[in-house]
Amino acid sequence: MHRTARIGLRITRAQRQRCFGLLRSAGDVWACVLEINAWRRRRRDKPAAGYQELCRLLAQSGPGTFGELDTTGARSVLRRYSDAWFSAAARRKAGHVEVRFPRRRRGLMPVRWHHGTFTVTVRVLRIPTARGCPPLTVRLDRPIPYPADTVRSVTLLFADGRLSVDITVELPVTAYSAGQEPDPRRVAGVDLGIIHPFAVATAGGGHSLLVSGRAIRAEHRMHLADTKGRRRAAAARAPGKGQRGSRRWRKTRRRARLVEGRHRRRVRQALHEAAKTVVSWAVHQRIGTLTVGDPRGVLDLPAGRRHNLRLRQWQIGRTLQILQDKAALAGIRVHLVDERGTSSTCPACQKRISQPRGRNMTCPHCAFAGHRDLAAAYTIAGRTPGGATTTPPAASGGVVTHRRAGRHLPGVARARRDPRRRPPRTVTAGSVGRRRPAPPTLVGSRSPKGEDPQLSRGTPGERSWTPH
Repeated sequence: MHRTARIGLRITRAQRQRCFGLLRSAGDVWACVLEINAWRRRRRDKPAAGYQELCRLLAQSGPGTFGELDTTGARSVLRRYSDAWFSAAARRKAGHVEVRFPRRRRGLMPVRWHHGTFTVTVRVLRIPTARGCPPLTVRLDRPIPYPADTVRSVTLLFADGRLSVDITVELPVTAYSAGQEPDPRRVAGVDLGIIHPFAVATAGGGHSLLVSGRAIRAEHRMHLADTKGRRRAAAARAPGKGQRGSRRWRKTRRRARLVEGRHRRRVRQALHEAAKTVVSWAVHQRIGTLTVGDPRGVLDLPAGRRHNLRLRQWQIGRTLQILQDKAALAGIRVHLVDERGTSSTCPACQKRISQPRGRNMTCPHCAFAGHRDLAAAYTIAGRTPGGATTTPPAASGGVVTHRRAGRHLPGVARARRDPRRRPPRTVTAGSVGRRRPAPPTLVGSRSPKGEDPQLSRGTPGERSWTPH
C-alpha cells in the first residue's frame, strides 16, 4: 500500500524563489507539450501522447532548456500528461463525450522525483537540479511520520497558498496475530451522510457505530459566512475589467487563498479522523467486509439552491477514497452498492415506509424502532455481493457506539463558540474589588462554612451568600 503525507516547508526567500522556478519550469514543459500537439492537430497528424515518445522529444530539446529542472522532474510532467490523455481517451471511448483532452495551460505544475534521485532525512530534503546547478536543500516543518526507508517519491507543489511536498511511502498491509485478523465473513453496512458521515451496522444487528459530523457542517457554515463578509468588504477595492490589480488587492487575494486552504485542510483532516474511527472499530469487531452505499447518484438531482450547496460541500468522492485507502491498509475489503431506498425500508420486515423527518425510524408494520441511518446501514449490509447472513435486528437496536469527527475544529470546545469571533460584551455592575477573607460564620447565616462571599456563584444548585 502507498500512503502520502503532505508536509510544509521552512525555507528562506532564495530557496522559495528556486522552488517557484522549478514549478514554473514544469509549467513550461506542460505548455510545450500542449503546443506540439496543437501543431499536430492542425496538420491532422497523430498526437504525441505516449510517454516514451514524449521523452524522446524532451531529449531532443537539449540540456538547460527548462532552467534548473532536471530530466527526472521534467519526465514526471510528461508522465502526468500521458496519463491524463489516455484516461480521457478511454472515457470518451466508453461514451462520455463531455470529457476533454488536457489542453489547458498551467503556470505552476507539480514536480515529482522518484526513489534514488533525492535524499531525505528526518526534517531535511535534498532536491536534485539540472547539471551545473547547485542542489536545493530545504527544511521540512515537521518530521516524516513514516520510516525513512519506506519513502518512494517526493512531489514539490504549490497548494492552498503555500509551498509543500508530498511524501509517498510504501507500507505493508497490517499483520495481525492468530485469531485477531478481520474475518471476511463478518459483514457491516456503511451509510454515508452529511450529519453523520459514517453510520455502520453489522449484519447481525448486534453492534453499530455512529460518527457525528456536525462539527464539519458547522465549519462549512462559518466559512461560508466569513467568505461572504470578506467579499462584501473587498468589493469596493476590486479592480474593474481590463484594470490591473493593486498591491493591496493582491494581498487581499493572497489572504483569501490562505483562508480557503486552511478551511480545506481542516475538513480533510476531519474526514480522515472519521474514516480512521470506522476502520478502528471494524478491526476491533473483526469485520472483514464493508459494504458501502454509494450516494453519488443524488448529485444529479436538483433539490433547490440551499440543498444543492449542502450536497456540493459533502465531498462524497473524497470520503469514499479515504475510507477505501484506510480499509485496504487494514486488510478489509470494501464493496460499493446502490443505496437507493435504504432510508425508507424497514430492516426487520423489509417493507417500504415513509422516510422520517427526524433521526429516529418507527415501522408501522412491525415493532422495529431505531436510528434511521443505522437502519439504512443494516439494509445496505444485506446487499453485499455474494450474499450476507443477516438476521432481523432487535427493536432496541443493540449496542450503539457514538463518536465525533473534527475535534480540532474551532467551536467544538465546551463553550461551542468560534474563537475567530469576539465574545459579546456583557454589562456588569462593576468589579468586586480585591478578594478578602470570608467573615466569621454567624448564627442564621445562609453561607456554608468556609465559603467566600466575594465569589460569584452562578451554578444551579449552589447557595449564595446574602448579607443581613
